[in-house]
Amino acid sequence: MNDLEYQNIESHHQVVPFLELKNLKVISALGRGAKGVVFLVRSDTDDDECFALKTVLKKSIEKSSGRKKTKKSPDRETYANNNGRQNRLSFEEDVLASLNHPLFPKLRGLVETDQIIGYAIDYCPGRDLNTLRKKQTEKMFSDDIIRFYAAEIVMALEYLHGMGIVYRDLKPENVMIQENGHLMFVDFDLSTKLSIRSPDIRRSAESSPESPNVNNGRTNKNNKKNKFSPLSFICKSGIITEADSVHPVEFNSDTSSHQDWDSVEKSNSFVGTEEYLAPEVISGNGHDFAVDWWCLGVMLYEMLYGTTPFRGIDRKETYYRVLVKTPELVGEPTPLRDLIRKLLEKDPKKRISVEEIKRHEFFKNVDWDHLLEISRPPFIPPVEDLPGIKQIDVESFVHEIFQGDEHHHDDVKMKDKLDSEANNNNNNKGVWVEGF
Repeated sequence: MNDLEYQNIESHHQVVPFLELKNLKVISALGRGAKGVVFLVRSDTDDDECFALKTVLKKSIEKSSGRKKTKKSPDRETYANNNGRQNRLSFEEDVLASLNHPLFPKLRGLVETDQIIGYAIDYCPGRDLNTLRKKQTEKMFSDDIIRFYAAEIVMALEYLHGMGIVYRDLKPENVMIQENGHLMFVDFDLSTKLSIRSPDIRRSAESSPESPNVNNGRTNKNNKKNKFSPLSFICKSGIITEADSVHPVEFNSDTSSHQDWDSVEKSNSFVGTEEYLAPEVISGNGHDFAVDWWCLGVMLYEMLYGTTPFRGIDRKETYYRVLVKTPELVGEPTPLRDLIRKLLEKDPKKRISVEEIKRHEFFKNVDWDHLLEISRPPFIPPVEDLPGIKQIDVESFVHEIFQGDEHHHDDVKMKDKLDSEANNNNNNKGVWVEGF
């Protein structure tokens, strides 16, 4: 990624405030990643609004990389190659600060102390799609419910690809449910910015009159056609009204994603989640935006059957299955199974493109122009009765968790500690609603 392209991301940045950790009241620990812990916190300076606070231990960053953060951030592949966790976090913050769409979180603030760094984003009380799926009687969704969630995922990826960003870690655990029932993508740690836009999306996120432009956290007042409301960022803001409707991006109908395959910048990084990795990632032949459509195919399969299509007894067998095995689409032929088959095409040059996905029979009755105006999604999280403020020292808690990782005999105890905190705030069973 050259300097101009990086500046294009930065030009969309909102002004993000620094948050004082002492002003954030911890409600619970929501979960953990490789080197970070996510907390549910409440601000005592902003109408008691709740955030999800992602924190990373500085000590773990220093151990991962001796490099100091440069003034101008390098591209995402450099982050991965240098093993610089602080640079990765910086990239994630940069992406979040540039996003302006109801299906993505707003970066609410940055946190830094002597021991930790992190950022706060919108909190989604509906948890993630994987948690919701497992709560179903058969641990799977109906075709209608899959259609709703799949359509929103397609819309989110379409927007992301239009900004030149490939997500690379699409899975149910990374797709949250907002208070209004619509989806929200989180965790951009494995994302990357490609210098050439997706070939099936020929539009400029910077110049399109329908594109979101952020200025100091507000929509551009000079762009009267901008239909994104600042309120659409907030999980608790409710359903988007007609005045705030999201318009689709523009496409060049004469351009095929398959025709321009060789013109798209490829990434050779081996990144992703084991059971969702695309064949081109495993084979090391280079990958681009098409990996996200493969991941969508795996995700739809899991939502339909309750398991991923290529899981083996170990990692080696899983990778082998991804490379050579045809997914077993048990049941009578349906539009959904046909879509999954086309998404799980092993040759990325032949994999179905976004325009073909949107025209597919499975989405025949989807009104893409007004999808986000649906006021009754399949699942509406109930109003949460959040537990009271807990006396949790964030810095000590994060340090304890990852010190446990360094001493494996303590790791189980640390995991139990985190799980206990998360479970205390995971009594949200939700409610299904009719009408979709």
